[in-house]
This record gives sequence, C-alpha cells and structure tokens, in this order.
Amino acid sequence: MLTLGFSPCPNDTFIFSGLVQGRLGQQCAIFDRETLADVETLNKWAFAGKLDVTKISFHALGHVLDEYALLMSGAALGRGCGPLLVAAEAIQVEELADLRIAIPGQYTTAAMLLRLFAPACKNLVIMEFDRIMPAIVAKQVDAGVIIHESRFTYGGYGLKLMQDLGAWWEMISGHPIPLGGIVARRSLGEKQLGNIENCIRQSIRWAYSHRAQCYIRVIRRRGRLFGFFQKRLDASILVNTHHAKSTC
Repeated sequence: MLTLGFSPCPNDTFIFSGLVQGRLGQQCAIFDRETLADVETLNKWAFAGKLDVTKISFHALGHVLDEYALLMSGAALGRGCGPLLVAAEAIQVEELADLRIAIPGQYTTAAMLLRLFAPACKNLVIMEFDRIMPAIVAKQVDAGVIIHESRFTYGGYGLKLMQDLGAWWEMISGHPIPLGGIVARRSLGEKQLGNIENCIRQSIRWAYSHRAQCYIRVIRRRGRLFGFFQKRLDASILVNTHHAKSTC
C-alpha cells in the first residue's frame, strides 16, 4: 500500500474525498490511510522522502524533482485567493525591512511571494499558519503572512490588510498564483504514476458528482468556515478531469 499525505484545507478535502473513502473501485484501492499535515510539514517530509504521494508547495517543488514527479491532476493555481500580509497597525512598505514578520513555513508559496514583494525583509519568523494572527495580536511579531481561511477571519482579530500578495502577483505576472501540486515518487514507475494520476482525476470527478458528501467532510475539518467554502467552490476549485486547478 502507498502512503498519501495532504493538508486539511477544504480544497484538498474535496479533491481526495472519493479516493480516501474508497469510492473509486479496486484499481484505486492502493493507498494506506491518509496522513494530514500543514503544507510546510508536507514540504519537509518530501525533502526527507517520507511519503509516496504528497501535496507540496510549488516553492518547494524544485528541491525534490530528482525524487518526485509532479502529477497532472490535483494542482492548485489561484486567482483572488492568495496570501495576505497583515498587521495590527497600518505600516508602510518601506518599513517592512525592520519588522519581525511571521511566515507559514520557509518553503511555502506565501514565503516566496513575500520575498519577491519585499526582498529587504530579513527578520522572518517561521510558525504554523494558525498561530500567526494570535502572534500578531500578542505583539510577538509585527506582521504576518496569512493563508487558508485566515484571509476571511483576520478582521475579527482587529488586523489590517497591508498587501494582498496574490493580487500583487497577478498584477505583475498576469498569471494565477502557483500554490501547490501533487507529487509521487519517480521510483514507483511510469505505469503506477499513471494509475495514481488517473485515480486523483477520478476522485475529482466523484467529488463534483457527490458534493453533499464532500461538504460533510469539509464541515468536520473546517466547520465554522463551511459557508465561505460553499460560496466559493465553483469559483475557487477550477478542477477538470485532466488538470486540476484550484485556489485553496
């Protein structure tokens, strides 16, 4: 049996629901129980070669291409949903170089976009994504780059938006944000890689045909934000049967 890892993000939950629930037939019953972790943990596990198939940040992808192949299904490309740079008080971009800024992992796309937007920032503090907003409020850091559902809830912490890094990327590049993809060990061989890719594609098709069941899984993992996910599903999970493009 193959090992599989992905994040508890609503997008990943949606994509993999059919697969992990055994809804796709015997040809896709090739995985052990899934392992859930934040994306930076998954990045580090990929560096160590821990899992056979895993979600990974595109920022980290270049570090593992000798051992892993990027699959054609399940990738996340975003518009209007990128990382946000927030702070407790309004701060000028020129001041960023001297601030302590929290990032949700060294190899996340969020960290990459911050470095591109403000190369002078050197005092970066790595922490789990769900600790960043409380850390800003507690003045442990001056600002932070937030991801996932935090973009919907930062106002409740009294935080102010300094820069939408996703919107900035789209403006300067004209392209969606390259968030993350699914990789598999090259050593599994071409036939097995093709089967894994096909199973992920089938899982996406199953999810669109069984939305209610997928919603239940999302509620269990991100219950208080289910409404946001449901409203944005068609706009943000732009998956098709070949290339899966999403914005979570």
